Amino acid sequence: MIVVGVDEAGRGPLVGSVVAGAVVLPPSFDLPELTDSKKLSEKKRESLYALITQQCQWAVGQSSAQEIDEINILQATMLAMKRAVENLGLKYDQVLVDGNRCPDLHHCTAIIKGDLTEPVISAASIIAKVTRDRQMQALDRQHPQYGFAKHKGYGTKIHLAALKQHGAIKAEHRFSFAPIKRLS
Repeated sequence: MIVVGVDEAGRGPLVGSVVAGAVVLPPSFDLPELTDSKKLSEKKRESLYALITQQCQWAVGQSSAQEIDEINILQATMLAMKRAVENLGLKYDQVLVDGNRCPDLHHCTAIIKGDLTEPVISAASIIAKVTRDRQMQALDRQHPQYGFAKHKGYGTKIHLAALKQHGAIKAEHRFSFAPIKRLS
């Protein structure tokens, strides 16, 4: 039976894509330390990411800031999750999604706090979080004045102050989010 775990990262930030991870664990894959990516240190997430990407089938899907602005963050998250599963390119028996809703996928079950209870969802959580964090690090190299590597795009005091001083980045910030709307 092929079970796909799905989770997302980046719903709350003011900048960048929402990223979803989809993972299929091989039967022999057993890592007791798999849990919600937010409960792991960055070093531990990176270590587990390396193991997951080497030993598991995995894919990511995302929705851009522009898509988030066009269809809203919930619909963009569902789209990113669907894209992640489709990017696996395999027939599956079941999809387990962290949260209380499923994207438009067959045989899908939503599990609240599933990233804490289902290792396959925990693995997807790690894939999504590390991928998104790396995107924020790359964006930080392009626009160091915003501090993206530190706050990952969330609406921290540093980020809000940088927005007031430098304005929003057209292709990256989410203009439908209140702090960015207020700048217009």
